[in-house]
Amino acid sequence: MKIALMDSGIGLLAATAAVRRLRPDADLVLSLDPDGMPWGPRTTEDLTRRAVAVADAAAAHRPDALIIGCNTATVHALPTLRARLEPGTPVIGTVPAIKPAAAGGGPFAIWATPATTGSPYQRGLIEDFADGVTVTEVPCFGLAEAVEHADEAAIEAAVAAAAALTPDDVTTVVLGCTHYELVAERIREAVQRPGFPPLVLHGSAGAVAAQALRRLGEQPAPGAAADGTLTVLLSGREGTLPEPALSYEEGRLLQAISPAR
Repeated sequence: MKIALMDSGIGLLAATAAVRRLRPDADLVLSLDPDGMPWGPRTTEDLTRRAVAVADAAAAHRPDALIIGCNTATVHALPTLRARLEPGTPVIGTVPAIKPAAAGGGPFAIWATPATTGSPYQRGLIEDFADGVTVTEVPCFGLAEAVEHADEAAIEAAVAAAAALTPDDVTTVVLGCTHYELVAERIREAVQRPGFPPLVLHGSAGAVAAQALRRLGEQPAPGAAADGTLTVLLSGREGTLPEPALSYEEGRLLQAISPAR
């Protein structure tokens, strides 16, 4: 089994690690776009062009499924990529975990990029899945970029600024950008209020990995032989994981995988 994941940068690490833990025997193809990142400020048309190029580079390796490991790319490019690659290659998007967060009933916050915060896309998810629940949309200025470059000081400052915008009574935070899952524990420490129950964080990586297996009719097999290979594509060129990826547990997990045979 071969599963490809795509993103402009290392936000795909969380979903990739989740796939690796569920199926250590699966070959992985990571398609990044260092030449075009960040995608967030781009127009929909420009972002979609970049996403198609990155997806085509992955598709050339004939994966059984393609995961879009990026919320922004899912919003703008999912229909185009599905029309281009399905039904031959299932395409799985990444959607903020608003539905399970709302099921908890308590007030929750959605941490997302400034471009996503307040967008019709996110507001639509809130209306569909969180009607009657108190939701605060928190724009996280500079956090994705800080995580992308493993800039410790910038991560600390961005997390603190977003935490200051998060109401004290919030019991749950939805991580609405895949980069944020790489610093989830820092977010937990920043938002957790003394005397409140443990903060619940909802990311998307586990659900996306499980959905990819479902689309392929496969079952999790975490005990399978860990012989899956890793191929890294950088704007279509074969390469290695970017150095900042190794600052995170998820990147170090993937570094241990042998290169493609």
